[in-house]
Amino acid sequence: MNYIVALLLPPISIIAAGRPFLGVVVFMIWIPALLFSGGLTHPMFILLAWFIIFQAREDKRERAYRNGD
Repeated sequence: MNYIVALLLPPISIIAAGRPFLGVVVFMIWIPALLFSGGLTHPMFILLAWFIIFQAREDKRERAYRNGD
């Protein structure tokens, strides 16, 4: 579900993945980038959000493996 949110609102998706500080920083860069480029930079933020979501899921999976779950 978070991947779908990343398509429309990448900063919110990054916050939901457990990286609130990075989400705020991305939001502060994302808004001017959308306004000045006309949306041409939006795919870059989508890819960033997808990478962070994937990384968070891998970290969770690795922690579960180490705990024996």
